Amino acid sequence: MAVVELTICPLGTGNSSASKYVAGAQIVLSEQDKVKYMLNPMGTVMEGDLDEIFALIRKIQEDVFDKGVDRVYSIIKVDDRRDKVASMEQKLESVKSKLEK
Repeated sequence: MAVVELTICPLGTGNSSASKYVAGAQIVLSEQDKVKYMLNPMGTVMEGDLDEIFALIRKIQEDVFDKGVDRVYSIIKVDDRRDKVASMEQKLESVKSKLEK
């Protein structure tokens, strides 16, 4: 299972706000049930099969293009761990457990 963070940066919109594009990404994600996702202030974290996540990233990029943007810069961070099952919650709990000591 992979944990992936995506940040979409539409370029050349004439406006510094990106919330309309972030909302579009959340709609794309809400229309599926295979990949778990969580919005954060700097992007969206997804958890699931890497191929399904990459397909969703493509849909999200196309959604931005469909809104009239000619260039989309995407930042994708991938944690594809194979030695044990890792989830968004497990990763957070691991850090929290170390803070409690």
